[in-house]
Amino acid sequence: MVRRFVKIVAVGFGSGLVPLMPGTAGTLVGIPLYLLFSRLAWPLWLLSITALSFLAVFVAGEAEKVFRQRDPSRVVIDEIAGFQFALFAVTPSVMHVIAGFLLFRFFDIAKPFPIRYLDRNMQGGVGVVADDIAAGVLAGILLHFLIRYVGV
Repeated sequence: MVRRFVKIVAVGFGSGLVPLMPGTAGTLVGIPLYLLFSRLAWPLWLLSITALSFLAVFVAGEAEKVFRQRDPSRVVIDEIAGFQFALFAVTPSVMHVIAGFLLFRFFDIAKPFPIRYLDRNMQGGVGVVADDIAAGVLAGILLHFLIRYVGV
């Protein structure tokens, strides 16, 4: 039962199984989750995405065992969790979601410091998820800046 749960959640309910760009597909699954979380008061919102992140660490770590591979590309729960940080405390709008999505994917793919360091030096579920949370936090900081000073 746990193994089946891990597989379903790890692959983002199937989004991680797309043949091209599974991380991007997984990030798209994060959009409805963001829209749900954004209705909460910010402390509960933060608590919810933190709980999701802990779940992601567990699921990603177990998925590495199930799939017998380090950070398998089909595991996208890390993108789903990390993306939540990119849009944390951002008012839902089409422009904000698109900008947050693009910024998160940029940081997740480019992996500037410290994201690359986390990706290369952390192991297990924490290693799978930490770089995506860092990408989400950096994307979120930049998105808040763009909203406030550029008018995105």
